[in-house]
Amino acid sequence: MLVLIAYDVNTESDAGKKRLRKVARECVNYGRRVQNSVFECIVDHAQSVMLKERLCEIIDEKLDSLRFYYLGNHYATKVEHFGVERGMKADEFLIL
Repeated sequence: MLVLIAYDVNTESDAGKKRLRKVARECVNYGRRVQNSVFECIVDHAQSVMLKERLCEIIDEKLDSLRFYYLGNHYATKVEHFGVERGMKADEFLIL
């Protein structure tokens, strides 16, 4: 399923900057960055639960915000994009 993750981490302190890097690093493990603080992740249910738990452990709920949008398996008709694409699509294969 496609999960869209959006976050806003307060970076007024060094601890906030560290949280921001950790959240982004964790999201990169599961998907691709499509905006500065927005990731598209193709995950199954178990991965989705694991990722949500991990991100909730990282953020400070009094200062930061984290949103998950579950677009499901038939997401191709639910996403429109205009302008420059960033990186590969979340469901494309990378052969090295």
